[in-house]
Amino acid sequence: MKIMEQAGKRNIKMIGFDLDGTLLNDQKELTRYTRDVLLRAREKGVELVVATGRPITGVPKELLEFPGMRYVLASNGGRIVDRQEKKTIYECPVDYDLAVKVLRIFDEYDTLKEIYFDGMGFAKAGEVDRAEAYVESQPVVEYIRSTRTKVPDLWEKMREMEGCALDKVHAVFRREEDRREARRRIEELGGLAVTSAISRNLEANALGADKGAGLLRLGRHLGISREEIMACGDGENDLAMIRSAGLGVAMANAAKSVIEAADYVTLSNNEDGAALAVEKFVL
Repeated sequence: MKIMEQAGKRNIKMIGFDLDGTLLNDQKELTRYTRDVLLRAREKGVELVVATGRPITGVPKELLEFPGMRYVLASNGGRIVDRQEKKTIYECPVDYDLAVKVLRIFDEYDTLKEIYFDGMGFAKAGEVDRAEAYVESQPVVEYIRSTRTKVPDLWEKMREMEGCALDKVHAVFRREEDRREARRRIEELGGLAVTSAISRNLEANALGADKGAGLLRLGRHLGISREEIMACGDGENDLAMIRSAGLGVAMANAAKSVIEAADYVTLSNNEDGAALAVEKFVL
């Protein structure tokens, strides 16, 4: 395993951080040590970017209000928001008709389904109330319950939001075999970027919307080159940014594909691995 065997400093001007399994520990906390390292990087002028599969409303307030953390890349790159200007600077919505087909497929299985419109996540109240049936981690259950807008009928909300920017369609499955079958069917539809971030989940974005493309796009917006971008992640939905960044860092707890694609592997998210990587390569 490539655990930081080369620790030379790099000319890094922007860092994209995944949240779950990366910047946050398993309790969904930003540790004091990691916070201090981020502050030091920001004092050095480095752009700190949240790069997450979560909707904007799912990003912890602590990070939304973090000093100098101006840009958020949400919904796997489906939406980039400038927090300072309070505006969306880029969106790559899912085709509505394709999203309907995805949701119909999800509906055929025992799933907790979500639709993300204009930076907000919506889910059926009954499914959110039974979140423990789909997600093993209690902190993740609490995150879902505290950040999703519960609706009595997800299909009714889908129809109501037609014409709005649909960022992502997401589901967590009870059974892994169902997830594999649904993924095959969704990929056969074409025109979608299908990925996964946690156990037994599926995420469908518009083709071309991924964290890697999002970071590079934001870099161009800020005059920052690929070589000056660092990315830290752990899940399949982080793979594109690990490959796209000038320096891709995988967590020790990352998926095998992410570890294989990374330039370096740091310690786990429960050991402040992302902060250690920033110290070694940036500070």
